[in-house]
Amino acid sequence: MEFFDPKLDEYVIQHSEPESELLEELNRETHLKVLIPRMIAGHYQGRVLSMLSHMINPKNVLEIGTYTGYSALCFAEGLKEGGIIHTIDHNEELESIQSRYFENSKYGDRIKRYVGDALQVIPTISGEFDLVYIDADKENYSNYFDMVIDRVPSGGYIIADNVLWSGKVIEAIDPKDLETKMLIEYNAKIQNDERVQNVLFPIRDGLMIARKK
Repeated sequence: MEFFDPKLDEYVIQHSEPESELLEELNRETHLKVLIPRMIAGHYQGRVLSMLSHMINPKNVLEIGTYTGYSALCFAEGLKEGGIIHTIDHNEELESIQSRYFENSKYGDRIKRYVGDALQVIPTISGEFDLVYIDADKENYSNYFDMVIDRVPSGGYIIADNVLWSGKVIEAIDPKDLETKMLIEYNAKIQNDERVQNVLFPIRDGLMIARKK
């Protein structure tokens, strides 16, 4: 589906920082070779993530859902000197694309990849996270939040993608549609959590940005 009027979307992109040649190549290869390419952050959202990373200037980033690595590369642009991105994905088939683009970037030694169930992997990663990006199985968004909130310092951020879910969050819920149900619950959870300041940005499929107080 189109998230935005195509002409207006093109105007927005034309007036936003261009993606790098490496990201443009990754974007193109993802659309040519990978199932459900709309899952990639892409040019505009990627620039938003890069801007947020530069503003936050994180030392340690946890990304739940690597996909082909586009968003990780965008977050890497704003890392502090010596910073690390820990990125987790369950799909082993995407490792070759991820590793090739990470290695061809100047951030290859600052991105640590994990393959497996994020609920099992996260406890094995030590330390705090200045920035957490949730973009994985929607059924576990609330579980991921609960797992990381105490490991995010005051002033740190938890960002969740796809929280508008193609507009389904304001439609009548199909009882069998667990993903939509859990995203609605996640949005309500963040809205009512007094530990965070939050704003839902209608960027592409929705970004819920929560800053820990």
